[in-house]
Amino acid sequence: MAEEKNKRSMIAKNQGPLLEEYSEAVLNVRRVAKVIKGGRRFAFSALVVVGDKNGNVGVALGKGREVSSAIAKALRRARKNMFYIPFYKTTIPYSVEAKHGASRVIIHSASKGTGVIAGGAVRSVMEVAGVKDILAKTIGSSNPQNVVKATVKALQKLRTAQHLAKLRGKTLKDLFGENHVAS
Repeated sequence: MAEEKNKRSMIAKNQGPLLEEYSEAVLNVRRVAKVIKGGRRFAFSALVVVGDKNGNVGVALGKGREVSSAIAKALRRARKNMFYIPFYKTTIPYSVEAKHGASRVIIHSASKGTGVIAGGAVRSVMEVAGVKDILAKTIGSSNPQNVVKATVKALQKLRTAQHLAKLRGKTLKDLFGENHVAS
């Protein structure tokens, strides 16, 4: 265990700036107004998705008086709140569905070569996460914030085969047999 930890820290030191290479996408920028005694005071909110194209993805909302500061805050928060998506080859292991507000997102795994067949906010999340083959459908509200939150909920439901086997107290060989388990 300690050897593995040391190996990871050595890799992290050697890669340096490579660890900070994230793919970013600004999904939505909104101008909001607060009415005060002297008139209106404008601010901005930015919805951003960040990923390393290797299964890690984070989504956040940033608010500020200027667009650039709102995006910077959102990017910083998204990097902090990244989570891992388990892959099966170039897609997800199984179909998932989630709902947030009036938005519902259905995500299906797809065969190799299908591409990212998803609309708007879901497409951006999948592309920065590194998912290459996926089928997704958004039903209900198309509000980007709710669609992204529903997508994140769906992706967080995903588990690896190893994790599911461990939860059941079995090994992969017990569940799938000798022929299906890759060493």
